[in-house]
Amino acid sequence: QVQLVESGGGLVQAGGSLRLSCAASGRILRQNVMGWYRQAPGKQRELVATITSGGTTDYADSVKGRFTIARDNAKNTVNLQMNSLKPEDTGVYYCNVKIPFFSSNYWGQGTQVTVSS
Repeated sequence: QVQLVESGGGLVQAGGSLRLSCAASGRILRQNVMGWYRQAPGKQRELVATITSGGTTDYADSVKGRFTIARDNAKNTVNLQMNSLKPEDTGVYYCNVKIPFFSSNYWGQGTQVTVSS
């Protein structure tokens, strides 16, 4: 089992910044993909950004150039630096870890991000 603990959400004005952090513990293999997803009210959960253990990143088009994902493999942590936030970035942000070898997929409890206009 893998446990994910997120922190860093909150309320910010449009144009501001927030940094989300996620710490993973448990049975984590070196080869994994860590990422962040979000869910706005009334909408489906969507990918924000992912990063492989080798450092390859992927971003949703809506956040490219504004968000940066980074990880520390030694500490099993992943961070999401969010700049130039917009009201449409509002939602619950979930940390995710995929471990392909086990075909497993884990989610954090979610952290609320609210961007006011």
